[in-house]
Amino acid sequence: MRTALLDRLRCPFCGTRLALVETGATLSDDQVVTEGVLGCECCAFPVVAGIPVLLADETTRTAMHALEAGRSHDALQTLLGLDDERATRFRALRQRTGAATYRDLLDVLSPDAEGRYFLYRFSDPTFVPAEAIVRSLGQSRPVSVGPILDCCGGSGHLSRVLAQLAPTGTPAPHTVVTDLHFWKLWLATQFTAPAADAVCCNADAPLPFVRDLFAMVVLMDAFPYIWHKRLCADELSRVARPDGVVVLPHLHSSLGENPSAGDPLSPAAYHELFAAHRPRLFSDRRLFDSLVDDDVVDLASDLSPDVLADEPSLTLVASRDDTVFRRHEAPRPPQPEEPVIVNPLYTVVVRNGRSTLTLQFPTPEYAQEFDDCRRYLPADITVEANLSSRLDPTVLGPTYDDLRRRRVLIDAPPRYCS
Repeated sequence: MRTALLDRLRCPFCGTRLALVETGATLSDDQVVTEGVLGCECCAFPVVAGIPVLLADETTRTAMHALEAGRSHDALQTLLGLDDERATRFRALRQRTGAATYRDLLDVLSPDAEGRYFLYRFSDPTFVPAEAIVRSLGQSRPVSVGPILDCCGGSGHLSRVLAQLAPTGTPAPHTVVTDLHFWKLWLATQFTAPAADAVCCNADAPLPFVRDLFAMVVLMDAFPYIWHKRLCADELSRVARPDGVVVLPHLHSSLGENPSAGDPLSPAAYHELFAAHRPRLFSDRRLFDSLVDDDVVDLASDLSPDVLADEPSLTLVASRDDTVFRRHEAPRPPQPEEPVIVNPLYTVVVRNGRSTLTLQFPTPEYAQEFDDCRRYLPADITVEANLSSRLDPTVLGPTYDDLRRRRVLIDAPPRYCS
């Protein structure tokens, strides 16, 4: 955690400032707090692996006591939710000679369907339009200079995109990612979004930030699962600047059919929650079609709640700046700093310097829920290059841009998967 973040943080319970409490557990310098304890006027919170944990529960207290006793490894294990068997596997991965990958650690930290969902996140058909939307909105100066909040941001896939929104030659916007689950944020800071500050907090409670802070506030996928929706909506609007943008991609609608729908609302109810910030609603299906078919992010064709009717999901964009609501040419992602990799949904067979890629879904359930990715991911493709490892774009020549556009190649962070 950057020490500068302290000026922007507030206790989610009493609303007072947080300050670093000098204890034997403190590990910090003038710019970064790696371990320590934050105190306010009502309680104290641990900072473990650079992540402030602004929760008041037994797990957090146990971790703080371990930290204060000099057992930082125990504090980390407690917050990661590891039993003895998984803790042993976790330590072995971190101590082995070859560096552990995101995929390796995901198997330990989330050995269930959510882990598979995160691994393939960069190319799923809900993430692709959300990325295009935030890149389009990021072309406006208030957003591109930040700061930006990725609320309920999981393990930081969209945070990685948000941290790239600055125009070429300008500093990246300060990005903050929050989530209730510490293990997700730990993965984000270690792999997916190391440039972002992570804050562990509950979106069902007041957000731990000062008012009018963020140029853009994004909450993707999670809003239907939040119980205190009115509180969360008010908080997202409170921490956004008056000239800022609030974006909620992929909201499940209670009037349509959705797998794992959560506790969704109607389009009219979503609109009412954000009425003070001048929201507009968009059909996820139309956004996806215009992006895939025409390479356009269509934020001009907003719809009334009645017209959305039985659409399964929608996207809400709220801003007092009407200029953002137009058709945007889909922005090209910046050139990656690291070589790209083959999308992990593909198996790769290399013969005589030629790579044959075959699309293979991890489970039938994944194939059913995310079948729309077939619109841009070919079932089979042959590439005249060895794609068994990260590669230099010059090896592929003119096919490189098309393979990236179709998500056959993805800009994943270093050590994402083997």
